[in-house]
Amino acid sequence: MYNTKEIQETAVLIGVITKNQTKEQSIEYLDELEFLTETAGAKTLKKFVQKLDRQDSKTFVGSGKMEEIEAYVKEYEVDMVIFDDDLSPSQLRNIEKILDCKVLDRSNLILDIFAARAQTAHAKTQVELAQYQYLLPRLTRMWTHLQKQKGGIGMKGPGETEIETDRRIIRDKISLLKKKLESIDKQMATQRGNRGQMVRVSLVGYTNAGKSTIMNVISKSKVFAEDKLFATLATTVRKVVFQNIPFLLSDTVGFIRKLPHQLVESFKSTLDEVREADILLHVVDITHPHFEEHIEVVNQTLKEIGAEDKPIILVFNKIDAFTFVEKDEFDLTPVERENYSLDDLRKTWMAQNESGETIFLSAIKKENITEFREVLYQEIKKIHSIRYPYHTYLY
Repeated sequence: MYNTKEIQETAVLIGVITKNQTKEQSIEYLDELEFLTETAGAKTLKKFVQKLDRQDSKTFVGSGKMEEIEAYVKEYEVDMVIFDDDLSPSQLRNIEKILDCKVLDRSNLILDIFAARAQTAHAKTQVELAQYQYLLPRLTRMWTHLQKQKGGIGMKGPGETEIETDRRIIRDKISLLKKKLESIDKQMATQRGNRGQMVRVSLVGYTNAGKSTIMNVISKSKVFAEDKLFATLATTVRKVVFQNIPFLLSDTVGFIRKLPHQLVESFKSTLDEVREADILLHVVDITHPHFEEHIEVVNQTLKEIGAEDKPIILVFNKIDAFTFVEKDEFDLTPVERENYSLDDLRKTWMAQNESGETIFLSAIKKENITEFREVLYQEIKKIHSIRYPYHTYLY
């Protein structure tokens, strides 16, 4: 009998320490890259970190570190090497020649995860467009099979090389996919327009912060939620009624640092749900040691898409899993982030949200959900009362 069990691919991760990125940050970024690798289905064997003033134009990390990586890859027969930063086309080719294995950068890995998790025709088209846009400047002769997808007499001009043929095929595919997305975007815009003047609330946040779980609690529905990155790609919209006021609640794709710009562009219509929302619920995983940076990444992304000026309710999720190390009274060392209790954090800057209210809750354990629903209801009622001034509220 044949063994049909799928063999898990192995990976080595490469990160850098720069003048703008400390060792601690590099380690945290590699931990996130490992989570991305796990989400994609591979197992991380080792992480390499290189200190750089500027990246090497040929191999990114320099010849000495590349020799160390090459020795490890050959000794343990590693399937792929993944860099936490984007590689140029020439760097990618040079590293592949040296290591003789699959080489990916962060953008490539994220695109692969999106491709695996895309379920709807819309999401699949968005991801396919982003993949081709990423691929175009990185074409090598390994892609010459593409010409078979567009054959026929007279299709190859005189003196045209295989690589030029491949580029032309991909440009044609990009053009077709853009037209297809334009058509889908118009349909989705019409759908959003047909929803009338109901108040719209959109969940935003760093990936894996618990947005889908919160949506399930608020809307009492079953939206797919999983402890992996990018569990949600397609936008989910539910009609919810708090007391006597109906509103629309949407859950969108999670944000992440260094999100490939191709994805931001191709997921424009998905992010329109955020742009057109009346209220944003910014969900934060309070158990993450660097949640402050996650908040900054989300705020920056909201700014990039023009949605930073909306009322924002800051929702610190997963308080049931929050832990801290209590300092001994005789310990005179400085107080660190891990020494703050949940009560301490409630008294810090986090409770001072200039754009709206701040709530601490556990969606999975349903802690403080009643308080959260009341805060959200009051925000919805403010907007609803302006749009429907003659509506009678029941208390």
